[in-house]
Amino acid sequence: MVPEHETRSRPLIANAEQIIEASVGTALAAGLALGGWAYAANWPSSKIFGRALTAPRNPRSGPGQIALTFDDGPNPRWTPMLLETLARHNTRATFFLVGKYAATQHPLVRQMHEAGHIIGNHTWTHPNLSVTGTRKTREELFRTSDELQQIVGAPIRYFRPPFGGRRPATLRIARELSLIPVLWNAMAADWEAKEPAKVTQFLSQLVERNQRRGNATNIVLHDGSHRTLDADRSASVAAAGLLISRFTANHQFVTLDAWQQSV
Repeated sequence: MVPEHETRSRPLIANAEQIIEASVGTALAAGLALGGWAYAANWPSSKIFGRALTAPRNPRSGPGQIALTFDDGPNPRWTPMLLETLARHNTRATFFLVGKYAATQHPLVRQMHEAGHIIGNHTWTHPNLSVTGTRKTREELFRTSDELQQIVGAPIRYFRPPFGGRRPATLRIARELSLIPVLWNAMAADWEAKEPAKVTQFLSQLVERNQRRGNATNIVLHDGSHRTLDADRSASVAAAGLLISRFTANHQFVTLDAWQQSV
């Protein structure tokens, strides 16, 4: 015979187990939802929140294509050296500029534009737009485009969200301002690198991986820093030259306007 106190406790134990299972299930669902949001908001290849320009398929005939893009400038110390490197190799690139820095570097921004490089919008203060409200997002993009257009005297057509962070409203606002959102498919931690060869090696592996898959490559390097105007970017500038030397014989370096129709 089962003691009476054990009989009474069984429903209580069963209820407790059900509550625990329900709590675990809720926590798991919340975790999956949070992970899904983080992927959609930050992973460069994700299209869950909307399309952005990354890199198209390579042409069926001819060399593979590479777009060199640079974020977080202009940097009064290292951007001029990078421009010299690009000019020496007769290569054009795309620069995504932080508005508050560009506002202090008008001659340098004009020099970039006049050399044939594309000038893009990288917001005014470099916030993570996946957690930025719509009003602030619009202000960041509009103010930066307005400043850059006044400097170079031409429309600004491309926008890269800092950290790749975005949400549906981010991409909608960008397009309302006639900006094409741009992400990437090759990036190394060049902002903290000391050895250009390691940056070059890592990015070269990504170029070759993309080539095997039939895709062009959109490389991100950094000629500036969102934390300070004149950060040391010697490794990034050197890596850019090494990459051009390595791939110029069998790849075509392009600017983003060559891929605009792929969006």
